[in-house]
Parts: sequence; structure tokens; C-alpha cells
Amino acid sequence: MRVLGIESSCDETGLALFDTERGLVADALHSQVDLHATYGGVVPELASRDHSRRLLPLLESVLAEAGWQLDDLDGVAYTAGPGLMGALLVGATFGRSLAFSLGIPALAVHHMEGHLLAPLLEPDPPAFPFVALLVSGGHTLLVDVEGLGRYTLLGESIDDAAGEAFDKTAKLLGLPYPGGPHLAALAQRANPERAACYRFPRPMLDRPGLDFSFSGLKTAVLTATRRAEAEGTLDGEERAAIAAAFEEAVVDTLVRKAERALAQQGRDRLVIAGGVSANQRLREALDARLSPRGARAYLARPALCTDNGAMIAYAGACRLESGQRTGLEIGARPRWPLAELEPATHG
Repeated sequence: MRVLGIESSCDETGLALFDTERGLVADALHSQVDLHATYGGVVPELASRDHSRRLLPLLESVLAEAGWQLDDLDGVAYTAGPGLMGALLVGATFGRSLAFSLGIPALAVHHMEGHLLAPLLEPDPPAFPFVALLVSGGHTLLVDVEGLGRYTLLGESIDDAAGEAFDKTAKLLGLPYPGGPHLAALAQRANPERAACYRFPRPMLDRPGLDFSFSGLKTAVLTATRRAEAEGTLDGEERAAIAAAFEEAVVDTLVRKAERALAQQGRDRLVIAGGVSANQRLREALDARLSPRGARAYLARPALCTDNGAMIAYAGACRLESGQRTGLEIGARPRWPLAELEPATHG
């Protein structure tokens, strides 16, 4: 089955072609970072308009890369939520209308299921069952995965998601948009001895359960930053030290909660996905902590960690092959709990 995937949930327009026999055939992405940088964050109306401008050229690009025609498509998958309503509707309208015009099935894909399945696009994918840690700008979830669509929520953030905490902390440190990658880069330049002077909290690790909370950590960074400013010590090295200590606190929290989830569920495979999973410090910490206990982390390549069309094409292909279809209605769900997804008939 040859499937077109369309991602337009926020500030990246991604299209990809996936063949269930050949794998990922073509992938194209347009980022709106430059468009929104002036405003220090995503402007929903500008995002929607830019998606409208980019979809057709990107479709032509992936078809040319694959050497396919529109008539070669067997299905269209598009992100229907969660995300920004206007942005979602642009992609959903384009995808559903295209499928209708070609007389082929369409499938509305859950954005976080796309992230969850992205590591399965790699040459050595994990087998079901596994625990998934989904960390992005808007979500931090621990999920037990028995199969496609068979998900049990184990824990989630009760306030800021990990990616959101990265972005807000970066803003406190005066870093440009998007803050998360800039903060990680700054942390790499920190003097370890200076960073060790900061010991930020690891929220909710001292209590049972698998939920997360990062708002208190963000407040601790704000307090430390203001203190350094008042003392006149907030130079470039101090900002790097604070960034490194913050990153270490987030990474430690995520890894220890993931370890707890693996032990609770009796699993030895951990999938970690979403934009934050591209963080190098997190990848290193997972490998160091899981390998000695006989567990393994599975991650997508960095290009497939952030929003992209490949994960939507793959998730859509899996469900289309199982016989699932979306009707003629064009809909979007800005809020869409992962647990509400129906299991696939196989997978």
C-alpha cells in the first residue's frame, strides 16, 4: 500500500510517501521557525496560512522524489489532532479532499500516535509490547503499548510538558525562539564545576506514581536567575551553568520515571519519541541507565523526532492496512486523548 502522510498540527508542514513494501520513499518538511521567531512563539493564524501555501509544492516535491503520480497513491493519512485547530483543518481539508478526488481511502491520524510509532521506521524497530515515553512541546506521557491502538496511559504531566519547560526556561535565559535546542546547545558549553553549584528539584520523584510536573522546576530556575542578576554574576558562563543544571534535572526526571514504568509493567523495551527525544543528553542518559538492567531504548533519528510527515504516513498505513477508514466528514480535534483511539484489528 502506498500512502501519503500530511502533518500540519502546529508550525511545521510535513509530507511523506510510505510504501508498506519498500518503507519510507520520500519525505519533505517546511519549518515555520523564521516566520514565528519575530513573535517569540507560534502565531496560529500565520501558521494556518503558511500551511495553505506549502502543501501543494511539498506534494509535488515528494511525488517527484519518489517518481510517483497521484494515481499511484492507495491512501491518504493526515493529522487530525491534537494541535492548533486552524492548522489541523488546513491539512485535514487538503488530505480528505485529495483522497475523495482520487477515490481512495483516507485516515485521520492522532499526532501523538505518529510520534509513538516513529521509531518503528528505523532499521531495528522494537517489537510489541513496550513502554513509550512521549515528550514534546505540548505533551509528556508514559504509555504502556501492547499493540497498535492498544494503549494504557501510565502517567502524564499535570502542568507544563517537558518541551514547554525547555522553551520557557530558554526564554528566562534570554535565548531566541525556538528555545529548547538553543538551551541544549548552551548547556553543552557549561563548566561542569560551575553547573554543579546548582541543584534544581526533580519534581514528583519522591512520591509514588508516574505523573510529571515541571512548573516547580521552571520556578526554581527563575529564582536562581534573578538571584544571579541581583548579585551581578549572570554572565555567559553562569547562564550556561544554569542551562546545564536545568537540562540535567529534566533528563534525570524523565529517565527515572521511565525506569519506574518499565519495572512496574515488567517490560524491557522503552520507546522514546517526540521533539525532546532528539536531546543528546537524554539519549546518553537512557543508554547509560537502561543497558545495565538489560533494557533498551528505541529512538527515531533526530529528523523524525520533531513533527514530520513520515510518522503520519507510517501510522496511517498501519491503520489503513488493518481496514480502518475515515468517513467523508472533515474534522479536527485540538484536544484528543491518546487512550480514546481504537485498537487496530492486527499489529
